[in-house]
Amino acid sequence: MSGQGEVGPGGGPAGDLYIEILEKPDDLLVRDGNTLHASISIPFTSAALGGEVRVPTLDGEQKVLIKPGTQSGSTVILKQLGVTHLRGGGRGDLVVHIEVITPQKLKKDEEELLKKFANIRGETGETVSIHKRDEKEHGFFARFRDAFGR
Repeated sequence: MSGQGEVGPGGGPAGDLYIEILEKPDDLLVRDGNTLHASISIPFTSAALGGEVRVPTLDGEQKVLIKPGTQSGSTVILKQLGVTHLRGGGRGDLVVHIEVITPQKLKKDEEELLKKFANIRGETGETVSIHKRDEKEHGFFARFRDAFGR
């Protein structure tokens, strides 16, 4: 704060006042400049069928539309829900990172339904899509971590 510090020696002009602000990390939101990032996990049925989820923001919970066919690692950007720019002029965005949860254990009836679903789609255990792996491609959390230089 210019001119708000102590008076200079011999009654000279006041110096500057420097204020250091330490930011406490949030449990849900990660800051990158004026952009905030949040990570959510949704069941694979919600990813396939679509739906709506509530995501915490600085302004309270916000509805986020999950489009049918959402893939793990997808993002949804909520405009103007990030941090206020230092000298005014709006706010940053909130980027919601989506992780799709695949169940590890299925009940017998769930397994039968999924097998029937796979059969209808013509999918077998041998149905795979092979592609060249991008050298920068990592798992979801590695990409999330790398986005913030950690």
